[in-house]
Amino acid sequence: MQKIKLNNGVEMPMIGLGTFMISPEDAEVAVREGLKIGYRLIDTANMYLNERAVGRGIKESGVPREEIFISTKLWITEFENENAVDETLERLGIDYIDLLFIHQPAGNYLAGYKQLEKAYKAGKIKAIGVSNLEGKYFDNLMKNTEIKPQVLQAERHPYFTGKEMQEKLKENEIKVMSWYPLGHGDKSLINEPIFTELAKKYGKSNAQIILKWHNQMGYTVIPGSKNVEHIRENFDINDFTLTEEEMKKIETLDTEKRYCVFTQEMFDGFAKMQPEYEK
Repeated sequence: MQKIKLNNGVEMPMIGLGTFMISPEDAEVAVREGLKIGYRLIDTANMYLNERAVGRGIKESGVPREEIFISTKLWITEFENENAVDETLERLGIDYIDLLFIHQPAGNYLAGYKQLEKAYKAGKIKAIGVSNLEGKYFDNLMKNTEIKPQVLQAERHPYFTGKEMQEKLKENEIKVMSWYPLGHGDKSLINEPIFTELAKKYGKSNAQIILKWHNQMGYTVIPGSKNVEHIRENFDINDFTLTEEEMKKIETLDTEKRYCVFTQEMFDGFAKMQPEYEK
């Protein structure tokens, strides 16, 4: 299992299982089977509405808690709820979170970040993350932090490598966790000739080549699936290495194309969305 060291010394696995848009029933199975396959990073969120199911899957897997890196995200409506972190812990059925993000730069996100700093000092979380905070939102946050974040979770794939943010992240030793790592399943991206060529060379699928590219870029990647065979395939990327020349060829694909472009109107809408948690 390849790991990356965060700016506070915590080590994070570089490939994990994402649970975005996966029902509680499917998330429970995916997490249980994913951990049996060898995954040690599980990513969820308050707003995914499957934290309890993730917790059940973890217990059913039989893998010791201390071997698992759990990341989740505080939703906007929880930013000013002083019990939000404890309630998240209760839903997951654990006594600490390895990495807790604020989910969106919406509402009073600075208050949400202060909650994370408080939980970090109390030992309830081992690392702090920011999700989708780029550009002006990231700059504003960094001016108002006591503890700088360890991880940025954001859209990243070969069509969009986030060049504008790279220097800021490097300067602060903040690592990237990629969502939409396969371009939201875009066949145009997945079937790019370079990936087909490399898949044939290494005896892998095009998707496996892209996931390996993420890791070699220094990105932790969290592909999501409820199909156990896909989960198994996504994990099987540690037995080959792309050459420097191959990485440079893939670099030419970057057109700064995003599959999700956030607007202030979207953030304002998010701030009004109240999660209906699984009982």
